[in-house]
Amino acid sequence: MNIYLTGYRCTGKTSLGKKLAESMEIPFIDADVYLTDKYNITISDMVSIHGWDYFREKEATILKEVSSLGNHVIATGGGVVLKKENLKLMKETGIVIWLRATPETIKKRIVQDETTEDSRPSLTSRGFLDEIEETLNQRTPLYEESMNFAIDTDNLAISTLQSMIMKQLKDRNLPCLEVLLEKHLK
Repeated sequence: MNIYLTGYRCTGKTSLGKKLAESMEIPFIDADVYLTDKYNITISDMVSIHGWDYFREKEATILKEVSSLGNHVIATGGGVVLKKENLKLMKETGIVIWLRATPETIKKRIVQDETTEDSRPSLTSRGFLDEIEETLNQRTPLYEESMNFAIDTDNLAISTLQSMIMKQLKDRNLPCLEVLLEKHLK
């Protein structure tokens, strides 16, 4: 059983994923980092050279690989929800948590992120905030379809978000999570 963190760029998937995995004493995988390490190319370069469709196929391949590991916290790429087979795979192999943030928060975080140029190529030809809003409008129904629950990450510390997720997981009392949560249910 994996815990998948989905959501738009800079909603906290990697930072929160590391903290959550550490507190649960299970491994963490950032699917985008795994992808760039495996193919030895930045996401920006992959998209520039091969296009978005190629990147999405590689993203799906990586998701299949990491989902088979079991008992991991996995930070997915923001667009992983664009392929129906990815939604199905995540639902079959874990709990999916949608991390949400406002477009303004996302823009602020992207601008502050030093890795933006290599790991976050432009998705549209629109202005920055317009792109975020447009992409969120397109993806929101897919995030909603795939999620078990959502957490808003605006203006909250990672430790607070980690506690909120642990509470949600415990409150759901899903048999498949018993092994992962055993030390936290006492």
